[in-house]
Amino acid sequence: MAKHVVTWTKTDEAPQLASYSLLPIVKAFTKDAGIEIDVRDISLAGRVLAQFGYEPDDLAYLGELVWKPECNLIKLPNISASVPQLIETIRELQRRGFDLPDYPEEPKTPEEEEIKKKYDACVGSVVNPVIRAGNSIRKIARPVKEYAKKHPHKLKPTDPHQKSYVAYMKAGDFYRHEKSVVLDKDTKLKYVFINPQTGEEIVLKEIEAEKGDVIDATWMNRKVLREFFEEVIQDAKENDILFSLHVKATMMRVSDPVIFGDAIRVYFKKLWEKHGDLLEKIGFKPERGLVDLEEKMKKLSPEEQEAIRKTLEEIYKEQPRLYMVDSDKGITNLHRPNDVIIDASVPAVIKNGLKAWGPSGEEDDVVITVPDRSYATMYDEIVEDIKVRGQFNPAEVGSVENIGLMAIKAEEYGSHDKTFFPPADGFIEVRDEEGNVLMRHRVGKDDIYRSAQTKEIAIKNWIEIAVKRAKEASQEYGENVPIVFWLDRRRAHDKQLIRIVKRELERLEKEGKLEGIDWYIMPPKDAMKFTLKRFREGKYTISVTGNVLRDYLTDLFPIIEVGTSARAQSIVPLLKGGLLLETGAGGSAPRHVAQFLKETHLRWDSLGEFLAVYEALMHEYRKSGEQNKKAKVIADALYKAIYKYLMEDKTPKRKVGELDTRGSHYYLARFWAEALAEQDEDKELKEKFAPVAKALAENEQKILEEIRATEGKPSGLEELGVWYFFGLNPDDPIDRQILEKLPPEKREENIQIYRRVVELMRPSKTFNEIIDKLLAS
Repeated sequence: MAKHVVTWTKTDEAPQLASYSLLPIVKAFTKDAGIEIDVRDISLAGRVLAQFGYEPDDLAYLGELVWKPECNLIKLPNISASVPQLIETIRELQRRGFDLPDYPEEPKTPEEEEIKKKYDACVGSVVNPVIRAGNSIRKIARPVKEYAKKHPHKLKPTDPHQKSYVAYMKAGDFYRHEKSVVLDKDTKLKYVFINPQTGEEIVLKEIEAEKGDVIDATWMNRKVLREFFEEVIQDAKENDILFSLHVKATMMRVSDPVIFGDAIRVYFKKLWEKHGDLLEKIGFKPERGLVDLEEKMKKLSPEEQEAIRKTLEEIYKEQPRLYMVDSDKGITNLHRPNDVIIDASVPAVIKNGLKAWGPSGEEDDVVITVPDRSYATMYDEIVEDIKVRGQFNPAEVGSVENIGLMAIKAEEYGSHDKTFFPPADGFIEVRDEEGNVLMRHRVGKDDIYRSAQTKEIAIKNWIEIAVKRAKEASQEYGENVPIVFWLDRRRAHDKQLIRIVKRELERLEKEGKLEGIDWYIMPPKDAMKFTLKRFREGKYTISVTGNVLRDYLTDLFPIIEVGTSARAQSIVPLLKGGLLLETGAGGSAPRHVAQFLKETHLRWDSLGEFLAVYEALMHEYRKSGEQNKKAKVIADALYKAIYKYLMEDKTPKRKVGELDTRGSHYYLARFWAEALAEQDEDKELKEKFAPVAKALAENEQKILEEIRATEGKPSGLEELGVWYFFGLNPDDPIDRQILEKLPPEKREENIQIYRRVVELMRPSKTFNEIIDKLLAS
């Protein structure tokens, strides 16, 4: 049979550990459909090694693959690395024998500049922009939804005297200043800063742009931002509620950490008033959070440190209480910029009955501060809805699917390459290559200026996917499922998109492709109101949004519906006909790894991977012109297995002695084999898997006992310093080449680490024999 390649990514932490157990099962069950699993390394350690020539650049390979029609890619969660994580990875690899230079945070020579450039290519969200050559469909699969209705997770009821609310800027924000143009020809754009005092012009950036591109630019007035923080902090104090800030200050954005830093400057204003010279002396950077202060204070004398601590104590007494990340350890909302990420943090407050944790471990009302009103209004709407109508009931609510505009870096607001901080008061202009000024903004020194570029091909594809999904969902659910474009005609960028949406829908209507489709265009606040009404009535709605709202809504609704966004499917039909399937959400679960190292109990739920394998098999079936019937039979059996896996609650549990990831994989394999043995569409598969199903069922206790025998004791990996790099497989051709580049004494060490990880993740000899026999057949 012709080979059908499904690419699987080697990533980081918990999902990578789980893959050592799951991949042999997937390979064994899919090989009869001619499926070949091609593993590509995009882990943080792998990306570092690729930069320094130790292994092939698999991320660059995937960047090319996603533009080919044959692409069928399953992408597991990976680390969007911070600089500290990068440094930890480098040190671990150095201990493993890799000749890598240290990370030069402040390079002093051209050689160090080059080293830093290579390492910086591994920092932040560098994977997604490379592989997201399509727009996303995020939805809750039917088995997951049915499980959630039968076993609803708990949402805390709301207090009738609730004082929590959403605060956002009414002036001076990105929403207020946005301008947008659609290009009428291919051109090269220049971002130019003009200093009116000196007449000097500085070219900030040049980018290639095409006809039809939507280019928008805006800025945030930091003076107004700080005044806004003053007002909100004062209001929180007067109302005796917690102050919280919700932004996305991750390594992928440079705008939000600055907003975060300004909140620190305002809340801890007294710190600068009393110790400004000391803060400057130690180089405290508020955009890095209070942890930066704690670290850099060590440079000061004991007396100076004590003076700062005393002032901090005074501030905490004088200012409103802060929302806490960990009240036991005294970690506040303002400790680290990436501890409270808006897409997960606002749903967490909603889930908790609109309350948050305070410094003494108490729950209290909270002001949810979301400075820019571009999207804050939709959070305002859901919070006010809950205050009026009460908490949601997961057993009764409907479902909200999302079609997200993200192809070819669409709407990458606040990202590295088009965000600037003016060196003085002046103007920033966007000019085409003939010198025509397309947009011009008056800006202040150090204000936040950001721009974004969205391709017409991405927008058209996004609209087409929405229409297609409306038809499919209406058929699946037996009711007319509407599509709602969350676009605000009062916002410059959205106004351009609305014109394109109306034009394309008109074209589709003329072609007879809009029959029976209900569609709406609404600003986010109204769209949320419309969607929540249907949601509370148990109805299915499709939200069609830009990139940022995609990020926010695909956490918000799944968390309300099923308790976690990790259980939502992420299907990305690629622009050239391939398929990208992203699994999980919320990162690579470092806490799961910490528990595994200490107790050899892993609680990563591979449900996202199971669903992705199902979609990948169905894609191969459709791609073969429905000739690869075995792929469909195996896929259908997997879908039944997933349903049973959920209904019988064979998901991993938190505590030692309970079912963990490895045991959950056993049940998935058993239910999959049973479904293949029970089906009658393919006699060959039925006969092959009947004895497998029998052996797995008969050996249930033995297999689970062999897995549990490893639990409750250290894994042995912690003392070896293993976290980011799980060793090298001597049977893998690429790993063999890497081993040859290492000092002889380090080769065996890396092989032993790999073998130990495999031994830990595949501890049942009985289960392994059944799977390995299947693989060899």
